[in-house]
Amino acid sequence: MRRIFALVLIGLLAAFAVSCEREEREFPSGNITMICPWAAGGGTDAILRAISSAAERELGVNIIVDNRTGGAGAIGHAAIMNARPDGYTMGMITFELNSLPQQGLIHFTFEDFEPLILVNADAAALTVHANAPFNTVQEFVDYARQNPGTIAIGNSAPGSVWHIGAGLLASETGIQVNHIPFEGAAGAVTALAGGHIQAVSVSLAEVRSQVEAGNVKVLGVMDTQRNEMFPDVPTFQEQGFDIVYQTWRGLALPRGVDPAIRETLERAFTAAMDDPVFIEQARNLNLNLHFLPSGEFATFLRDNKEAVTRTMIDLGMVN
Repeated sequence: MRRIFALVLIGLLAAFAVSCEREEREFPSGNITMICPWAAGGGTDAILRAISSAAERELGVNIIVDNRTGGAGAIGHAAIMNARPDGYTMGMITFELNSLPQQGLIHFTFEDFEPLILVNADAAALTVHANAPFNTVQEFVDYARQNPGTIAIGNSAPGSVWHIGAGLLASETGIQVNHIPFEGAAGAVTALAGGHIQAVSVSLAEVRSQVEAGNVKVLGVMDTQRNEMFPDVPTFQEQGFDIVYQTWRGLALPRGVDPAIRETLERAFTAAMDDPVFIEQARNLNLNLHFLPSGEFATFLRDNKEAVTRTMIDLGMVN
């Protein structure tokens, strides 16, 4: 009986091993959920849907984008971190993952995720209403100095990348402004176009449609060079203000995903970055692609966290 029991046990273990091997080999066998911490219509949502579509062609399954908004990105990031580590739920992490912890708004950091790839990086731009009485960064600054506290600058949420960008602008130029939070850049840009606020400090991609519609105008971009889609917009440096500031977006998994599954996903999304359709979509969205594989992305996250923390301390934004 012992021999029979041992043989049965060996058979069961072998069957289990074969089953596990087949399941691993067949990943993914169902749809993947991709969590977006920001609202539909913004730059993060747009680039995530574009790369997910390209990755679908690599993986052979549907990737469903799930917008989990709120808390300046905290809710969506927490949902990614707390997801079941089976590879079927992942998400796009953003700059805010490196700015919210210092303010006590979240109790986790980039170290609680498994970074997959960096997808893009975009500089902030100062955009105002088309009828605003200023056409350069210097004229904007002069107006703000003459009218302290009267300019309302919209951003994507308290403690978000664009909030810090607006704070950096105010600090470096010595102006006083009112920071108006929205749940995502799209809402801030809509408010600007409607004349409810005077400026936004979001990316060029997020204001492009309103610029083309003639509702807003861009005064300057916080980058080291002009954007190829907006060649007539000078950088802040060209206008005498040494301000360079960017956001970033990348893909990540909850910790604990099987290495083989993680590698499958990294290969698929790396290939998606080279997909001609995706590249064209990113270009049309005016989003700057910036690829880093998982290892380099992890190093980037660590360095970025240190740099952001120093900036926030200088701005008095750290609790």
